[in-house]
Amino acid sequence: MAETNQGPAPENIRDTTPTVRDDAFTLFDLRVEVIATDRPMVCNHQAGDFFTLCGENLAFPAGQTFPLYPLAALLPLLPAKQRPTHANDWMTTDADIACPDPYCGGRFRITRTGTTTFRHADVTLVPLPPEGEL
Repeated sequence: MAETNQGPAPENIRDTTPTVRDDAFTLFDLRVEVIATDRPMVCNHQAGDFFTLCGENLAFPAGQTFPLYPLAALLPLLPAKQRPTHANDWMTTDADIACPDPYCGGRFRITRTGTTTFRHADVTLVPLPPEGEL
């Protein structure tokens, strides 16, 4: 028969109930839009073309294409733009990126459009280290 203790817990007994660690983190959602300059665009992108990024997912409007080389140049910047940065960091202030083709006048404007909250356990199988070991 199980015993129940109705009185206060003795001071020498520690609560071993595991605590649930909040594994939430927030990323900025991004919109990357082609903007025109006074120089002609020679790559296969048009002013107003865009794609969005939410978490790890790029989304393109139906029927719109986007050239490979400009996309390859933009990709390394996007994870940094998704994260909060210091107010003095150039990643916070600079939003227009030149097309990698030196003859193309196209620019790409990266805009933070909102935020999405993710959970560590939903995006990786690697467990978080114990509290205090980061």
